[in-house]
Amino acid sequence: MAVVDSEYCFVVIDVGAYGREGDSTVFKESPFGQKLYSEELDLPTPVYLPNATDSPQPFVFVADEAFGLHKNLLRPFPGRGLTERRRTFNYRLSRARRLVECAFGILANKWRVLHTAILVQPEFTDDIIKACCILHNFVRRRDGYKFEDTLSNNLDEFQMNGTAGARQEGIIVREYFADYFVNAGSIHFQQRYM
Repeated sequence: MAVVDSEYCFVVIDVGAYGREGDSTVFKESPFGQKLYSEELDLPTPVYLPNATDSPQPFVFVADEAFGLHKNLLRPFPGRGLTERRRTFNYRLSRARRLVECAFGILANKWRVLHTAILVQPEFTDDIIKACCILHNFVRRRDGYKFEDTLSNNLDEFQMNGTAGARQEGIIVREYFADYFVNAGSIHFQQRYM
């Protein structure tokens, strides 16, 4: 599990959970997830979004539907009976989540050891994966961004539960972003791709 920046570099990784554990459980038990839910991360104070002056919004992480909604963690609206506004939100969230998927694809394509089963002890496997992530970041920073790196990744393979109050705040933040994406924060081509 990882947090990725806009340059496809890994900012936070959590390695070592077994595949049978759910993403939300792994996240909740990770040091990063615990700090997010207990509001111990040193996140910047809320800011006004571009072209909006009505309500400052918190900085958020984007996630898929496996994660719980939180004021600092946005997930898509469930897929049935979506309004145009909610489909727009899901589309825009999906575009942001692609960075993470592309980062994993770039990582695996650069370090081919990640394309097959790693036949070593589990603890050593964790070290190999951590080393690959560190080397990935080093190479990305040394060589810079190459658009071609993102073209061969499979974007179809997209891969938390806080207190009730945090979830309610998450609902409010998600609704704000949904309104924002169809109003002040809309982009001219978003309707073509939904």
